[in-house]
Amino acid sequence: MKVALAGAGAFGVKHLEAIAGIDGVEVVSLVGRTLAPTREIAARFGVGHTTTELAESLARPDVDAVILCTPTQIHASQAIACLKAGKHVQVEIPLADSLADAEEVARVHKASGRIAMVGHTRRFNPSHQWVHKRIVAGEIAIQQLDVQTYFFRRRNINALGQPRSWTDHLLWHHAAHTVDLFAYQTGGTIVGANAMQGPLHPELGIAMDMSIQLKSSTGAICTLSLSFNNEGPLGTFFRYICDNGTYIARYDDLVDGKETKIDVSKVDVSMNGIELQDREFFAAIREGREPNASVAQVLPCYRTLDRLERQLAAPT
Repeated sequence: MKVALAGAGAFGVKHLEAIAGIDGVEVVSLVGRTLAPTREIAARFGVGHTTTELAESLARPDVDAVILCTPTQIHASQAIACLKAGKHVQVEIPLADSLADAEEVARVHKASGRIAMVGHTRRFNPSHQWVHKRIVAGEIAIQQLDVQTYFFRRRNINALGQPRSWTDHLLWHHAAHTVDLFAYQTGGTIVGANAMQGPLHPELGIAMDMSIQLKSSTGAICTLSLSFNNEGPLGTFFRYICDNGTYIARYDDLVDGKETKIDVSKVDVSMNGIELQDREFFAAIREGREPNASVAQVLPCYRTLDRLERQLAAPT
């Protein structure tokens, strides 16, 4: 299978590293914002073609599928372009930064006959898979999911400390992970959603702190705190409070409520959530089936984000 990857930044490199460990898949085209650094990364990973134009990659007859790791604001338009060009597409989270755009991707996807998946990585991380399998087996049920998503990002930089060409967003990007995960893990629909945000950054124009509450149709609740003002430790930390145990996921580590480590190394073929996500995308293409985290499956998440955005925009 031959793949084009658009977005040669921090997350694009994560996908290139992941794909390097997957048999039968080759990245044949790399799209970047500027040519020189894109060529450097292409040489590092043995990618033969580089360009600054996605359309150039889409015109290649040898490209079967595309992975988009581009700025949030163009995810939807680029996903639609890929589908209309007859390519399978995986869009890094978020699918879009508005419900209207997310629904348009879903509409085009339905008519395309292609695979379209979104990078909701938490569904694939072994720590969260371990919890999910116990829930599906009827061994535990979530009562509350308590999540902290903390970064220190007062300047517009990426995960590698490099200047960004776009502005990140707590709601449409980082909250999307937890909103989708909460519905996925409870097996219910989100029936209640509330949000508050702190002051807007004077230059970036986004809220740097946010608090979100969710309720599932199962009765479970979720409390999510997000910040770009936190000076460490950084990352997202999940506390699953269940009817039969408490579990805390920190990146790929999982412990119980007494901090006893749980071995999740045998949950899947890799400990790399991005690799597992990519493996699911390629497997769904080969098998002609709907992937986990398909556009249709994650669309309810974006309906909840839209609900929260409208609530935050309402006059108080």
